[in-house]
Amino acid sequence: MKDKFLRLEHWTSHFSLVTACLMLVVSASLGMLQIITRFVLETPAEWSEVLIRFSLIWMVFMGIPMAFRQGAMVSVDVLYRWSPPQIRRILDWVVCLAALALILVIIWWGWDYTLRGRVQSMAGLESISMFWAYLAMPVGGVFSVLSIIGNLLDPQRLELETAQ
Repeated sequence: MKDKFLRLEHWTSHFSLVTACLMLVVSASLGMLQIITRFVLETPAEWSEVLIRFSLIWMVFMGIPMAFRQGAMVSVDVLYRWSPPQIRRILDWVVCLAALALILVIIWWGWDYTLRGRVQSMAGLESISMFWAYLAMPVGGVFSVLSIIGNLLDPQRLELETAQ
């Protein structure tokens, strides 16, 4: 059961990381396009700014799961280093539960915000609903929950291990 979950979590964490990287490429490319159209061609592409914001939102929320998976989001390094192994496991649970509580709030209110944004359209792209931009919160949150639990089951603290 644990191995199946960790395989699923591994796949979802890497999928979210690839998605975040693609959104970074989209954002950077659109930023360059916007600079060229605005300052070189002197005919700004107004829609590009909206898509840059859209891709940055998705980039952040899809990048968070990998940060949780690597133990980089909530860090108590000094306390962790000074604690005996039994206390370290308690710290793992405390950090996991606190992170899960925060992410569950983001999922709950993110989904509510997403549903409310259905009637809103993106400025500059009136045919696209804000639903798609706001959907990044609950989707990234669900991926983050899997990563947080994955990090609890199979902790990864490469920066701590190399620093000791």
